[in-house]
Amino acid sequence: MDTDGSIWNNRRMRTDDKYRKTAEAINAAGGTPLPVTDTLIEILKLLIAEDELDFIIAFRDKRSQTLQQLLESTGLGEAEIKQRTAALARRGIIFDQPNRKGIVVYRLLPLINVGIFEYMFMKKLERSERDREVADLFTRLFGEIRDLIQANYDPILASLDQWLPVDRTVPALDGTESGEPVTIQIDQTIEAPVDRVLPAQKVEEIIAKFDEIAVGHCFCRHHKDMMNSPCKQTKKRENCFTFGKSARYTSSQGFSRLVSRDEALKILRQAEQDGLVHKAYHPNFDVSKEETSICNCCKCCCLQSVANLIAPTVNTTNYLARVDPELCAGCGLCVEHCHTNAITVNADSKAEHVDSLCIGCGLCATHCPQNAVSLFAGERIVRIPPSRRQAAAG
Repeated sequence: MDTDGSIWNNRRMRTDDKYRKTAEAINAAGGTPLPVTDTLIEILKLLIAEDELDFIIAFRDKRSQTLQQLLESTGLGEAEIKQRTAALARRGIIFDQPNRKGIVVYRLLPLINVGIFEYMFMKKLERSERDREVADLFTRLFGEIRDLIQANYDPILASLDQWLPVDRTVPALDGTESGEPVTIQIDQTIEAPVDRVLPAQKVEEIIAKFDEIAVGHCFCRHHKDMMNSPCKQTKKRENCFTFGKSARYTSSQGFSRLVSRDEALKILRQAEQDGLVHKAYHPNFDVSKEETSICNCCKCCCLQSVANLIAPTVNTTNYLARVDPELCAGCGLCVEHCHTNAITVNADSKAEHVDSLCIGCGLCATHCPQNAVSLFAGERIVRIPPSRRQAAAG
């Protein structure tokens, strides 16, 4: 009897079981839960050591814990807890910042939206064999999610109205190709929100609120770079922003660097010129709370662009674009800049708009040389499913 082999197999099974429990704890941490596939487990095995698994599993029932709570939930001493949280924070697995009372709260982060994937690719990578392996595994994982969505397309589409917005579009409103300001009108068909202050609708307003602003690499474009598929829309990489507590965290862990308000606005203006869309994120997807970050998304790399959509995207916006056919010259610049395929040019060489696909980013208006596009103000949620793939012929 191969006793040594049995012991090794049992140990491997126990370890694999712990990795699956760790994946479940990370899924329970918020963000976007993912299927616990072999690929996801492979990612965790590269990022998390075996002797860290029990510590992470201790967050399964309570994603945020103070030091005192961790002393009870893990059974470890204070020095070891601080050592483990510091090591995990450097990898974007634990968020470690003080609350308003000055007490440090350790929060387990999800894999995506916003967590381990974003923070890993927000920093400057060494392009080592390990980094490329992790990038390849995430590509494979995203493919598995796409296949799962396609296999369950009808029930997912039926439930889409229940999905909450992940991010919020902050429109480009300043300059236009024509030199005229963007025309903004109130959409009378959309009810105004009741008893709630609308979040900031200009990037300047968001930047002005924060003393601590940090910028890191766009994680989507950086991931694509690692896969030898660089962005076709911009050469810029450092244009992913975090604010306040998130800025303190990302800069202290080397995921980003602190910048002034002036430098932040300069980067954001360049993003608009490059045709990138400002997307704001809020704590727990709650737009009534202050922004934690702004992404500047391109058409070719962003996981939420129509070209790459593997799962439905749900976005909140306060604007809807409308085209004036009398002013439209049919140049097609609005089609070129639209991230969601909400605009086409018809047989009469006039731009036509599909309201249900419009995220109100304002790029069609700012890049229209005829000033033929106006933005109508009215808060709404946009839900866009991925394209349905045709099954391969048997």
